[in-house]
Amino acid sequence: MSRLSLAALPRRPLTLALALGLATPALAQQQQPGESAVQLDTVNVLGERSDSSTALTGFGATPLLDAPASIAVIERQQLLDRQARVLSEVLRADASAGDAYAPIGYYENFVVRGYSLNAANSYRINGLSAVGEQSIALENKQQVQILKGLAGLQSGVNEPAGLIDYRTKRPEHVRSVTLGTDEQGSRYVAADLGDWFGAERTLGLRVNAAREDIDSYVDHADGYRNFLSLAGDWKISAQSLLQLDVEYQHRQQRSVPGYQLLGGTHVPRDIDVHRLLGYQPWARPVEMDSLNAQLRYAYQFNDDWRATAEASRSRSVINDFSAFAWGCYGAASCADIATPNVFSAQGEYDVYDYRSPDDTRVHDQLRATLEGHVVTGALEHHLSIGGDWLRRTIDRFGSVNEFVGSGSIDRDPEVFAQTDVALDPKQRRLDSRQRALVLADRIGLGAQWELAFGARAVRLDERAFDRDGLLERRTRKDAVLPQAALLFKPQQNVSLYASYAKSLAAGGTAPWFADNADEVLPPTKAYQLETGAKLELDGLRLGAALFDIRQAYQFTQQQADGGLLFVQQGRLHNRGLELSADGAATEQLRLFVSVAAIRARAEETDIADYEGHQAINVPKLRASVQADYSVPGVDGLAVLAGVQYSGRKFADRLGNASVPAYTVANLGARYATALGGLATTWRLNVDNVFDKRYWRDSGEYQGDAYLFPGAPRTARLSVQVDF
Repeated sequence: MSRLSLAALPRRPLTLALALGLATPALAQQQQPGESAVQLDTVNVLGERSDSSTALTGFGATPLLDAPASIAVIERQQLLDRQARVLSEVLRADASAGDAYAPIGYYENFVVRGYSLNAANSYRINGLSAVGEQSIALENKQQVQILKGLAGLQSGVNEPAGLIDYRTKRPEHVRSVTLGTDEQGSRYVAADLGDWFGAERTLGLRVNAAREDIDSYVDHADGYRNFLSLAGDWKISAQSLLQLDVEYQHRQQRSVPGYQLLGGTHVPRDIDVHRLLGYQPWARPVEMDSLNAQLRYAYQFNDDWRATAEASRSRSVINDFSAFAWGCYGAASCADIATPNVFSAQGEYDVYDYRSPDDTRVHDQLRATLEGHVVTGALEHHLSIGGDWLRRTIDRFGSVNEFVGSGSIDRDPEVFAQTDVALDPKQRRLDSRQRALVLADRIGLGAQWELAFGARAVRLDERAFDRDGLLERRTRKDAVLPQAALLFKPQQNVSLYASYAKSLAAGGTAPWFADNADEVLPPTKAYQLETGAKLELDGLRLGAALFDIRQAYQFTQQQADGGLLFVQQGRLHNRGLELSADGAATEQLRLFVSVAAIRARAEETDIADYEGHQAINVPKLRASVQADYSVPGVDGLAVLAGVQYSGRKFADRLGNASVPAYTVANLGARYATALGGLATTWRLNVDNVFDKRYWRDSGEYQGDAYLFPGAPRTARLSVQVDF
């Protein structure tokens, strides 16, 4: 396996960040009037949460206890202690979430409550839309918030899975450098530098930079990434605040194809997790360049009213020149299979020369919001009124996907000749625009009751184009997406709620092998009922939620003439229970516990084989426990432990094949000390301690089912120095 030299590759983002740190004033500065003191995470690792409120409910900034929704919050300290680099390493702590086509070296996607997130509209940075076809860096993130369930009020046209919202760090006095490695020899260096400037300390800047040389446990799948971000806060006056967030990342790594069912009915066994399926020397790493920029202006009229205007751009450019393992049309052992979109029963597969350069996805968004507090008689109103405009475009070449040869899962394939088929010209393939008016009101009815009503009136205007740039479809649709909730607080630290929501989701795209290939079906409606309870006890948050979600079921249907048609018929009906605990259980012990039991069923599809069993890639039970225990008598030492459990998951829609249940254990330690007068924190993590072999992902992508193995035992070590 090759090794990339850290010294030999560009380090300009990190150099720039370090230069800023050296240019800013010295560490020992007198606290200015009105400035809040800052305590470094490594000194007070179990300190107060940075923010106990959320805006993901759609009803303005709301304390988590009073939010009538199931929302998980992963704090910065947890990201550090887990040494998380990608979102899949964050979401494994939440039992409602799971992988849904999340290959190494490519952008990841996930399921929440059994529904797939949507790359077009399920991902947010500070509440604003972010392109889902990117790997969002975590170095400049303070929190990751997960809203589970419908989010029509918050985001308009979206899947019923929910939202992932990354909250960025804000400026503060900080100087931190982190170095890391793992047992494969990966190298990692990051800097976090910030301060306030000016006589009145009204201008704050914060820079995060990182360089990672990735040595993957999969052969030939090494890579690297460079990351740089800037956050700025300008306190123009006591009432005015201007905020800027800009982040850029270049990521380059060979993508690792997934396995498929053998003969369409059997899960592969005894595979080599280190083998790169379909490896060809001429294939190139997938390159992803992403830019996310936001500008936000807030004006506080008085204690009751606040206005915010925001603009953002999120852009991702993907260059994909892969050797992709898929199907077995060219393998002799598949000659008798009518549609061999699977590996052969003997483990043979086809290798394709896939080329899709300069695949560009752009989101532009404008949003204005007025939030206020009004008392009318016995009623107390928390109002939120806003307008939202969002545009998503996709520009791409007509990709090449040509068969070059066949291989087998038990050995590396021979080297095949690369094709010389030319790309079709680059064209705009999608132009989707949403305009919306949003009104929400949380109405306080005395000290114990609260009603929440909200609605988004959205106008969708979407145009899709074929490979030649000709208009293929235009969808115009107006919809009102309501949301309502009733909250009861028998005590100040207890809340009970019931809610109803309706949303609109984009229709699915027909797979290439369907008779209506590439057709995008009309938007579908989704409905949700949810009840929940929350309790806060001296730093420990407890939660429970029951949900019932319904959405149109989309699948490829066999026709009487033998053809295949991608249709919407019946519904996917998911019901479940979620339990959670987050916070300090004792003075020494901090817990993050999540349990999800989900019944996911296809109903009224007119295909009996699709019904009566759990939906694909959704276990009936999933659980996660993360623990942080400060060792008494050893100042600064904490032991970290975690366990993830997933029940059996079906690997096809028919329920003929399934991947077994698994349990994975993780261990770690954190030691905070001082070296040379500098606060220093060592972190060691060993994931999959017992080197368990398991299938982490058995989902679908563009009409095909894939299987991705879990990572073997992996050890990471890092040291963080604050100066």
